[in-house]
Amino acid sequence: MTDSRPDPRSAAVQNRRLSRIPAFTPVPLRARKDGWTPVRQAEFLGLLAQTRSITKAAMLVGKSRESAYRLRRKPGAEEFVAAWDAILGAPEAPQPKVTLERLFQRIRQGRYRPVMRGDRYVATIRKPDNSALLAALVQLDRLAPPEADGADEPEGHRK
Repeated sequence: MTDSRPDPRSAAVQNRRLSRIPAFTPVPLRARKDGWTPVRQAEFLGLLAQTRSITKAAMLVGKSRESAYRLRRKPGAEEFVAAWDAILGAPEAPQPKVTLERLFQRIRQGRYRPVMRGDRYVATIRKPDNSALLAALVQLDRLAPPEADGADEPEGHRK
């Protein structure tokens, strides 16, 4: 019996694999039609991976190289910067401590991931950030005062 799956080394299979551009939470900015929207940020990263040129990628999304670097320096741009650096092969920087404020931002905005096929940017996927939601619940649970005797709980919820 012959195996009907394609050879994993074939060019067709290699082109179907998604690249490893990390998902990121967009830089929080004031909403502007001509600004760095979350989708435009993801498109920039996808085109940066495709062209390997900051100038070309910025130009293709209708922005300047200088505005891309200004975006990189904004507060809350840590994940965007980490994705940018991963694309260009820079060493990973240590991640800052995740605060509740940052977790709530990630919950509201979700995470974006540029999709590459055959070294070409083809789309952006936006997904809710469930891990941020769970991490926020854990942090909020730690902040809640401990129950003394459980007298306030309904009958079925007592341990």
